[in-house]
Amino acid sequence: MLTREEIMDIFRRTGVLWEGHFVLTSGLHSAHYLQCARVQQYPEENTLLCRELAEKFKDQNIDTVIGPAIGAIIMSYEISRHLGTRALFAERENGVMTLRRSFTLEPGERVLVVEDVITTGGSAREVIEVVKQHGAVPVAVGALVDRSGGRADLGLPIHSLITFDIETYKPDNCPLCRQGLPIVKPGSRQITVMP
Repeated sequence: MLTREEIMDIFRRTGVLWEGHFVLTSGLHSAHYLQCARVQQYPEENTLLCRELAEKFKDQNIDTVIGPAIGAIIMSYEISRHLGTRALFAERENGVMTLRRSFTLEPGERVLVVEDVITTGGSAREVIEVVKQHGAVPVAVGALVDRSGGRADLGLPIHSLITFDIETYKPDNCPLCRQGLPIVKPGSRQITVMP
C-alpha cells in the first residue's frame, strides 16, 4: 500500500504539482494545479498509482471501468487491467458527454467511473449520467486526486488516492487577480513545478 508521502513523491518526480495562477476547467481560479496527465507518461509510476486505486474496488464486482476523455483514458485502461474488466471512455460530442466509437453499456452492467482529478466533479457527473442513460449501474467513482477536500458530492462513493484541500476562487473574487498575477490555462506556457 502506497503512503501519502510515496504518492506525493511520485507526483513531484513526474511534475504533477504546479504553482502559479490558473483557470481550472470549472472556471474557478487557483494558485495550484495538478496535471495528472504528466504521471501517465511514466508507465511504471502510473501502474503503481492505478493498481493502488484499483485495489479500493476489487470486491465490488465491477464489469466495466469508464472515464472522461482525455484525462482518464489511460487511467480507465490501467485500472480495468488490474480489475480484469473492460475499459471505456466517454467523450464530448457537440458539447455533450456521450459514448462514441461503437462503445456500449448493457442494462445492469456494474460500472466504475474514474477521473484523474476531481475538483467540482463536473466531468465525472456527466459520465455518471451517460452510464445511467444506458441502463448500466454506476457503482462508485475513483480518482487519483480529490482536490475538493472531500466536499465533492457525486451521489456515489468516491475513493481517491490522495485528498487535497486546495483553495479555489471565483473569478470576480480572486486575490491572485487582484495582485495582478498573470493567469494561465494549463498547458499554455511553461509552469514552475513545486519543489
